[in-house]
Amino acid sequence: MTVTLTFWGTRGSIPVSGPATARTGGSTSCVTLEATGAPLTILDAGTGIRALGASIGNRPLTGGQLLISHTHWDHIQGLPFFTPLWHQGTSLTIVGPRPERASLASVLERQMEADVFPVPFAQFAEPPQVREAAAEPFELPGYSVRPFRLNHPGVTFGYRLERPDMGTLAYVTDNELVPGHSVSSAWRDQLGLWLSGVHTLVHDAMYLDSELSQRRGWGHSTVGEAVALAADAGATRLVLFHHDPGRSDDAVDAMLTSAREQAARRAPGLEVLAARDGLVLHL
Repeated sequence: MTVTLTFWGTRGSIPVSGPATARTGGSTSCVTLEATGAPLTILDAGTGIRALGASIGNRPLTGGQLLISHTHWDHIQGLPFFTPLWHQGTSLTIVGPRPERASLASVLERQMEADVFPVPFAQFAEPPQVREAAAEPFELPGYSVRPFRLNHPGVTFGYRLERPDMGTLAYVTDNELVPGHSVSSAWRDQLGLWLSGVHTLVHDAMYLDSELSQRRGWGHSTVGEAVALAADAGATRLVLFHHDPGRSDDAVDAMLTSAREQAARRAPGLEVLAARDGLVLHL
């Protein structure tokens, strides 16, 4: 049995377009897991979810489940454009952490209020069910899920997903790895334990090491930090994710070359990839 991991959006902060980003793609965070006997499982609803909806077409989506890492725009802004929600017969459950100042449902609804969007959330043909989760293990149809609170402004979860026929997946977007702002060294150790033995690690690699000094506290990691984390966790595969919107395709290629060189020194068996819109992997 094969579990398929598909990347529909891999940028951070804001979608981008143009010839300089055509190979990597410019849509923001959205990833899916598909497995026999399990519902379609979506990770984040950035603008990449629009292409996912287009791939489903005019068919309703039955029993879909969407895990939201946090409610910054680049992780929820595609939801109004997810076409299955406009078709009768769709059923979608959204699960994510409660934001600091409002309920998860109210944040999703507010991005469709009249001042900023022409159609309200309540007018979806099939409004999704929204459920808040704590940072405690829970079950979704087809998967065991272990959330972990990440180091990023606002309440942000990473997700570790497991099932018997799949190598473990950890989805860790928007995460600053160096303690000293909102987390301690104990948090970093706990993160390593949470990731221990993971097969595929999808991790924030928004910055280059040379950029980090000007961006401390913004809640993101460098390529080198992501490689070190994957090596320490004993991961089999690292997928660099949440690319800076100003990073061209050539710059992403150079970033990947650097990451692979670092991995060869630190963990020779570690496979390193750069996420791109349309990338399909098997777990």
